[in-house]
Amino acid sequence: MTPDHEGPMAGRTVLVTGGTGGIGKATAAGLGILGARVAITGRDRGRAEAAADEIRTATGAQVDVFVADLSSQAEVRRLAVEVLADLARVDVLVNNVGGYWNTRHVTADGLERTFAVNHLAPFLLTQLLLERLGESGTARVVTVSSNAHTAGRIDFEDLQGERSYSGERAYSQSKLANILFTYELARRLQGTSITTNALHPGVVRTAFGAEDPSGVQRVLVPVLRPFLKSPARGAATSIHLASAPGLAQVSGKYFVNGKPKASSARSYDEAAARRLWEISEELVAA
Repeated sequence: MTPDHEGPMAGRTVLVTGGTGGIGKATAAGLGILGARVAITGRDRGRAEAAADEIRTATGAQVDVFVADLSSQAEVRRLAVEVLADLARVDVLVNNVGGYWNTRHVTADGLERTFAVNHLAPFLLTQLLLERLGESGTARVVTVSSNAHTAGRIDFEDLQGERSYSGERAYSQSKLANILFTYELARRLQGTSITTNALHPGVVRTAFGAEDPSGVQRVLVPVLRPFLKSPARGAATSIHLASAPGLAQVSGKYFVNGKPKASSARSYDEAAARRLWEISEELVAA
């Protein structure tokens, strides 16, 4: 298969974080088919290069590989430096990387891993690439959230889960943070050429949570797996937000199954969004 160089993504460059498997790889492949040059990030070079080869073979697209562990802020910063050096343009940033950990883990920066990977990494990477995105004429930031955000609340008194930790609570909080970040970023980018939207990909057959699954996941996932979305179907909304010509002016929205949908009441709390932004800036020293 060869990419459609007359398609909506011809001449455009897309960076997909966590692009070595699952939804991320399917997103990169789908955008490659539409004519985009795609760049993917992964923690392991061998796995990332193998994924890039698969995408190239399937789509004919140009695929760049960047290796970084996004739980580390130093790695996020190094990634941004390498992206800016190697990619003359970045038209779309897909903040896809994310994870679930049933037990509390601490990163190299002394932060709780779920909050660090799912929220602070995309927060910081987006800031570091905003200027390059702005040079594209029209650019998009697409952030993969989850319907789990509806159960989330931002516990400003215990953001890092130091007093009390639950994998589900930490995950839901981080996914709500994704949407609060998206909406606040949209407000801050109003009047610029950059749009930003968030999405729920659906419940997808991936290795999500496999590093440290909960008891419920261990029991239910094997049973439910045949009924879950394929990664390709799960990537459909990410691809749509990254490429659809009709969304060029759409910003600050939450999408499910390719269509805008109201997110939770908490996600529209502008004071909480500003407070989270300020705390996030302090935590990444942005």
